[in-house]
Amino acid sequence: MVPDIPTGSDSRGLIAYLFGPGRRDEHTTPHIVAAWDMAGAPDPGRDPAATYAQLARRLDHHVGLRIRELGGKKPPQHVWRCPVRTAPGDRYLTDTEWAEVARRVVHATGIAPDGDERACRWIAVRHADDHIHIMATTVRADGRRPRTHQDGRRAQAECRRIEAEFGLRRLKSVDLTAPRTPTGAERAKAERQGQAVTARHWLRERAYAVAAAVHTEADYFTVLQSLGIKIKTRLGPESGDVIGYSLAAPGDTNSAGDPVWYGGSKLAPDLSINRLRERLPDQEKADRPRFAADPAEPWQHTITAIQTAHTALDSDDDATAQAHLAAFGDALYNIASASPGPHRAELRAAASAFNRARRSATRADHQAAHALRAAAKELAYASNEPGGLAIALLFATVHLARAAAKWHEQRGHQQQAAAADEALRHLQAGYQQAATPVLADLTRRAPRPETAHHFEQDLRAALPDHADRILADPSWPALTTTLARAETDGHNARHLLAEVSAQRELVSAEHPAEVLNWRITAQPNKRAQAARRRSTTEGASARIAEVRGLAPAVPRAAHGVGPARGSQKPAR
Repeated sequence: MVPDIPTGSDSRGLIAYLFGPGRRDEHTTPHIVAAWDMAGAPDPGRDPAATYAQLARRLDHHVGLRIRELGGKKPPQHVWRCPVRTAPGDRYLTDTEWAEVARRVVHATGIAPDGDERACRWIAVRHADDHIHIMATTVRADGRRPRTHQDGRRAQAECRRIEAEFGLRRLKSVDLTAPRTPTGAERAKAERQGQAVTARHWLRERAYAVAAAVHTEADYFTVLQSLGIKIKTRLGPESGDVIGYSLAAPGDTNSAGDPVWYGGSKLAPDLSINRLRERLPDQEKADRPRFAADPAEPWQHTITAIQTAHTALDSDDDATAQAHLAAFGDALYNIASASPGPHRAELRAAASAFNRARRSATRADHQAAHALRAAAKELAYASNEPGGLAIALLFATVHLARAAAKWHEQRGHQQQAAAADEALRHLQAGYQQAATPVLADLTRRAPRPETAHHFEQDLRAALPDHADRILADPSWPALTTTLARAETDGHNARHLLAEVSAQRELVSAEHPAEVLNWRITAQPNKRAQAARRRSTTEGASARIAEVRGLAPAVPRAAHGVGPARGSQKPAR
């Protein structure tokens, strides 16, 4: 059961809407199911003699008294409205049941406490099977305004109790960290224009993707502008610094032809200018983008940072854990951007779903997750996908998303836990799409039985307690191929098995051989590292000078749109 509370100043206009046909003739038999005084409230839906004007005058009676007290000045935003809707699939509620819902909501929100004879006047109108609209004028009989502080949160809490008592679908509790949902008008506009999502949703996704990839606040606005997004900044009256900003989607205009603006904080709480600055340093303090000598480095660094984030979620430091969740949200956008192939769609869906799980009422210590955020940004500049490392990274994201869902659930963050679960499902689907053919190929390339036997001995020596389970895993042949490659790269198989098994416990792993396979895949190539150390000594100074002279490159397209790498200089 979902309540939503806007305010306004036009009683007559709202009444005309509530009892009218609706914007798309969706209103059927509108009528009053509850009111401050059922006998004294004219019902234009059931009484042919009752008019909208009569009902408006009865509702506004105390407002008129207040206007006289104020010398003819009407109180601003004196019309209070609260639509209450049941969830899809819920049972049908009778008028009597809806009347009880309305009375409990106006009591909980402070509009009309039970037994208060001087409370505000209100009505509850039903014009569809699944919802009512509660309308009230926020002036009491004694001329005072009602105590409606945090009325939205109180309405939500009461609806959770009603759901339990009425046997309705139990929705998640709120913590005021969710982004604003698109309005009905925004959804209708997107539908008319043939758009799959509203302008608000489109802007939010682009803003998140760009913030995840860029290094500075200036780059953030530059890349958004390169995507065709209009930007309007608000400057401080004395300092002249940016203290807020708004975005408008390309071609999204109102009836007058002006852009429809959405403030950063209205897109999502962590897209406000202050929250962005906690994650994006000033231009002078920003790290220059790294140009890795080895294409595998960004992927290996991100895997290591995700493993560190997993450890942070197991700690008692909630501020650090929350910071890693926010950084993981950024990482998912860059992983999706850097991963070609059919599984990219699942990764993008995971990044979008995890946006609700990346923040909670717990304040994050963003500096604690700097390593994960920096490593993920390297992926935005990575030159190519280094094969199995990308799948090893996906495997790590699956486990971190599962840990995030558990972390939120343990703290009662119901909406965030559900969002993390949704992201987990997309990540699992993406991982299966990418990993299945690779594991099959590794299995086909399995070494000779003599070599596999040699690796079995190494396994039993390194992991005696887990050896039987690992050997029974269908991924064991693929693991032998990976071990053979690791030996070629300069690793000792027995030492390597012991090393990677110590990264995290294997007892709970359903497929331990698969787990070890991707942990080993993520290990650096020792021979290649030694060769790079020998080859990079000569000419290092020239390369450093070259990199320092480059402007930060605009990262690869965020979510599939945007400029190519290096196509634009940052704003100064």
